[in-house]
Amino acid sequence: MTPDDVLKIIDPKEVVDLALALGNVDSPTGSEGPAGEFVYEWLAREGFEPKRYALVPERPNVAAWIHGTGGGYSLIFNSHLDTTLRSDAVWSARDANDPLYHSAWVDGDQIHGDGVVNDKGPMAAFLVAAKAIRRAGYPLRGDLIVSAVAGEISREPVEEWQGPAYLSKDLGARFMATHGVVADFALVAEGTGFGIVGIEPGKAHFKVTVLTEGPRYYSPYLPRPTGMADSPNAIVRAAAVIEAFESWAYDYQQRNTYEGPTGRIVPKASVNAIRSGYPFNLTSAPQLCAFYVDTRILPGANPMDVRDELRAVLTQAGVPGTVELFLYRPGFEAKGAERLIETVKRCHAQTFAFPPAIVADAVTSMWRDTNAWNELGIPSISYAPRAASHATTKSFKIKDLTDAALVYARIAMDLCTQDRPSHVPLGAHPDRHIAASAGER
Repeated sequence: MTPDDVLKIIDPKEVVDLALALGNVDSPTGSEGPAGEFVYEWLAREGFEPKRYALVPERPNVAAWIHGTGGGYSLIFNSHLDTTLRSDAVWSARDANDPLYHSAWVDGDQIHGDGVVNDKGPMAAFLVAAKAIRRAGYPLRGDLIVSAVAGEISREPVEEWQGPAYLSKDLGARFMATHGVVADFALVAEGTGFGIVGIEPGKAHFKVTVLTEGPRYYSPYLPRPTGMADSPNAIVRAAAVIEAFESWAYDYQQRNTYEGPTGRIVPKASVNAIRSGYPFNLTSAPQLCAFYVDTRILPGANPMDVRDELRAVLTQAGVPGTVELFLYRPGFEAKGAERLIETVKRCHAQTFAFPPAIVADAVTSMWRDTNAWNELGIPSISYAPRAASHATTKSFKIKDLTDAALVYARIAMDLCTQDRPSHVPLGAHPDRHIAASAGER
């Protein structure tokens, strides 16, 4: 039995058909249950013994094993079940019901659908790869684990929006790992254009509340003219603060750009929600207006430092108000991932005529589940096909998807047959660990 024997079993049509089937199960964050059950049932039909890992029963994570004979490295393939846009997100997208966000189809040499490119297409690729390895009876020494998780795309409890439906990363990969889905390495199959990414920023979310002094003015009594920053209308004042914020945000990303061995982070900050007043009661100027800020932060950064900078933005604008941190998730750079990276490079070279892609800054400057694995000491990178312009086309070439199945199979067969020394600390690269110990002596 050779790796080539396994690769011959992989049917490109099956990869595409599975990606389409998954992509046509609408599963926006908070409603991943049907997609999780689809993966569970597919794995069971194909002879695996899948397990559910659910903090919330209707939002399960799913994992299944190919058990190794022992003495080899173990690997987790991981992708997320949830998709970007809910149909009820009418204040986020001009057309929240656009089929591009809720379905999948093939057109020419491209496979389309937001859910396919993020992130069910790569999931289909490694599921079919694992099926081929299992069907062939290829002798792995370490365990191969395939996993599909909920809650990778942000949906966070805040103010009146509370409860399990608004949880995301707390119930996904991290929950699954702390409940037994553990390996030496994790490969997050999420779009990189077949580049290797081992670093992602964290994030901090803030509520910035702008306040006015004096009375709450009935519209006929509203004094004018006033400046933006001293308007008795908090919405107008917030406009002055947001202008100052935009200047700060550009400076923030420039002075915090970080170049690491596995990627470059350009941490950005953006105002992505705002609320004030009531549209059913428009007769008086509101005295408070809140806007909500998504801020990406470097691994190791202190979110309280960012809070202090946002307070300074209020001061600079000359507007009274408050800044509240309501979400903090740290970022991480993979430590001890050298063996996984070397294996991916070797298998990439066996599959493609081009080297791993140079990854765009935006790809290394977002949150992905590599952070969950790396936080728990399981070295993790992301590596998968990606749309040429994910923000607009939401499609990639069918051949990229089917090639992904081939390279994932090669990675699993290579890494899971390499000798694993006993008593290797979780997250430690054994060669580096031994060299460091020798140096200390």
